[in-house]
Amino acid sequence: MRLIENLKFDEKGLIPAIAQDDDTGEVLMLGYMDKEALRRTLSSGEVWFYSRSRQELWHKGETSGSRIKV
Repeated sequence: MRLIENLKFDEKGLIPAIAQDDDTGEVLMLGYMDKEALRRTLSSGEVWFYSRSRQELWHKGETSGSRIKV
């Protein structure tokens, strides 16, 4: 995806990502994405982050049920 290739990722291959409520503008979450998390978010319509502590992809709400749709 050209959009992804034009973004400036940090030296660890991550970019900060903010999920906001479309109606209110309320910030729901601040997390980090790598290219794969961003690809999965764009293709699935649900937010994926990269967990810096676990060093793995994380599908937001997978265990809690509190998913964020985009």
